[in-house]
Amino acid sequence: QGQLVESGGGSVEAGGSLRLSCVVSGLSYSNYCMGWFRQAPGKGREGLASILLDGTTNYAVSVKGRFTISKDDNKNTVYLQMNSLKPEDTAMYYCASDDRGSYYCQPPFDFSSWGQGTQVAVSS
Repeated sequence: QGQLVESGGGSVEAGGSLRLSCVVSGLSYSNYCMGWFRQAPGKGREGLASILLDGTTNYAVSVKGRFTISKDDNKNTVYLQMNSLKPEDTAMYYCASDDRGSYYCQPPFDFSSWGQGTQVAVSS
């Protein structure tokens, strides 16, 4: 059974930055599309970004230009660099993966596995 463990969340003022990390274990890491989604209290999941096996990235319109997804295959780690944060970015952020095909890794994203999440709070 695979495991995704997020870290890097916290509290930041509007306009600030955070980098989230996700260590992947127990998966055939190279066979998975990786990504991130978030969920704010009382709201549904919002897919944010994905990175495919070949490094191709995809982003939701709401974060494109502010967030950057990347991965380090040697460290089995996926990152989400978040810049110009806004109060509406406040949510629980989840690292996710999918092995069903690249279709599910395109916006609006539909990941099949995810971690426990890391909280991000942005104050105005």
